Amino acid sequence: MPKTEVDYAAYFAQFNRALTTDGALLVSLDENGRPNPMTIGWATLGVVWSLPICTVLVRPSRYTYGCMNATGDFTVCVPYPQMGDEVMFCGTRSGRRYDKMAECGFTALPSQTIESPGIDECGLILECRTMYTSDIDPANLSSEIGAYASGDYHRIYYGLIQRTIADEDFAERFSA
Repeated sequence: MPKTEVDYAAYFAQFNRALTTDGALLVSLDENGRPNPMTIGWATLGVVWSLPICTVLVRPSRYTYGCMNATGDFTVCVPYPQMGDEVMFCGTRSGRRYDKMAECGFTALPSQTIESPGIDECGLILECRTMYTSDIDPANLSSEIGAYASGDYHRIYYGLIQRTIADEDFAERFSA
């Protein structure tokens, strides 16, 4: 299905619902130019520095971490709820050992503004260029956050949203 350009916040509710259910898919290229999707459940959309920004968190132990640092860009792809098996696969298998795009039957959709592609089967795609990174400092982390019992603190990537595209019937299909 052809995708059309939309405002980055047009599907904010669907973006958040994906993150709080199965997850969204973060895609960046590895050193061989191979797209590597990784499931994410933590991200934000908003305005930072008067710019539309999508922030994502990636742990240094993840294969995607090296990809993100090498490419300087990424896409965030919001899958349809029916894609739960593929999202689970991308969150439990490493790109070091698997070609997750091939294993899931995903089609790489070339981006217009960055190198990393989107996933055509997803209904919403944000093309982002990394503007800034920040490593979580455990000294500044509230004790209420229990996500780091074993260390492996995330790096936060602030991505300037260059372009957002969606299937014309994304809202209807996402809710079905």
